Amino acid sequence: MDLLKRFTNSPRALVFSYLLLIVVSGLLYWLFEDGKSPGDAVWWAVVTASTVGYGDSYPLTWPGRVLAGILISVMVLFVIPLITAHFASKLIVDNDAFQHEEQEEIKNQLREIRAIVERLDPAAAAEAGVRLDAVAERAEQSRTS
Repeated sequence: MDLLKRFTNSPRALVFSYLLLIVVSGLLYWLFEDGKSPGDAVWWAVVTASTVGYGDSYPLTWPGRVLAGILISVMVLFVIPLITAHFASKLIVDNDAFQHEEQEEIKNQLREIRAIVERLDPAAAAEAGVRLDAVAERAEQSRTS
């Protein structure tokens, strides 16, 4: 599971995986299909993986067809969704969310306000303390979630 996380969270690993998939598929296609050059085999792998499928090159043997089915399935079910999810996660960043340092600063400021209120009016401090605790607790909850 950690290996899958590493590949899904790293654009470099995702590109490397894609290129490895193309090279391995091209090599296998070259081995399965007679009369195909290595360049034609890689071209077939790229066209098939991208799901373009021009039809200029296609497998004639059953191992080649199985390979094509696996390559298309892996691309459509895994690689393309991972690429889409990666870019979508970059677009869905909440830039307005408090950073940890900002939350800590707010909590420290609330402590200072509480100390000042306690010095000014102990009765008001008791009432305000309850409200300040609620604010500090909400800040802590937003940091942990």
